[in-house]
Amino acid sequence: MSDQFTHQVTSPGPAQGLTFSGRRRIGRTAGTGDLPLIIAVHGGGFTSAYFDVPGYSLLDRAAALEVPIIAVDRPGYGGSNPVPAGEPVLLANAAALDHLITELWAANGAGSAGVFVVGHSIGAAVSLAVAARKPEWPLLGLALSGCLLREPASFADRWAALPGATLRSPDEDKATRMFGPAWTYRSDMPKASYFANVAVLKAELVEISSAWHDLFRALAPEISVPVHLRQGEFEKLWITDHEQVAEFAAALTASPWVDAEVFRSAGHAIDYHRVGAAFQLQQLSFALTCAARRVAECAD
Repeated sequence: MSDQFTHQVTSPGPAQGLTFSGRRRIGRTAGTGDLPLIIAVHGGGFTSAYFDVPGYSLLDRAAALEVPIIAVDRPGYGGSNPVPAGEPVLLANAAALDHLITELWAANGAGSAGVFVVGHSIGAAVSLAVAARKPEWPLLGLALSGCLLREPASFADRWAALPGATLRSPDEDKATRMFGPAWTYRSDMPKASYFANVAVLKAELVEISSAWHDLFRALAPEISVPVHLRQGEFEKLWITDHEQVAEFAAALTASPWVDAEVFRSAGHAIDYHRVGAAFQLQQLSFALTCAARRVAECAD
């Protein structure tokens, strides 16, 4: 298991005074210069523990390659303070995380080529919004999963009609949305993932279901870094096919490199399926390649 931490943002900006929590694996030989610092951003109804399930941990896999990685709890999750009520949730998350990463980079970036952001589900939408802000810290690229353009038409009304500010499904019910058919995951799943489950913030569910398509169209032309996108073949939360993936990729007109595919034999939470190791290694390979390219560009 990884080191858990808290960090209070002290510099001026949208997250000043907010406290964030998360998990990290930073230990490595400093000064190699060609490794990324990975920041992982979870989806709705999870915490940073999403990336640290034993046997399926992106943090462990990155650490095995001596790649430093920090999984943050998004605002309102884990020990992280929420963003101000009434603001658009996705953009407010992006502003706060952009500011947080500025300080995480200053504290942990020595010897790294730059920051590579991994985002899952709503965390993928937030990660795109972070990239569109043109952050001051050196962004190398993005790896996204569990986020496309269109959800089933009934979702926005369904989420909006439910009472309360948070929603918590029974673990077994949530698993029916996160996983593909039984043959796509091992016998320890889905139960092994339950410790990462928490209530989801209703406001972000409503926003991702009703406003994301238009927001994506505004953000996409501003993404000027390489993008890796994988969408599970048995996705249940997004309308998923090769045409949807191609449409998403085609909108990223300023990105120098887009690698986008439907990922076979997996549902929404690709990490937790039999193909999870292959998926995570693809993300890490992409991150390492982006870092090496940045080093080469700086040497020219």
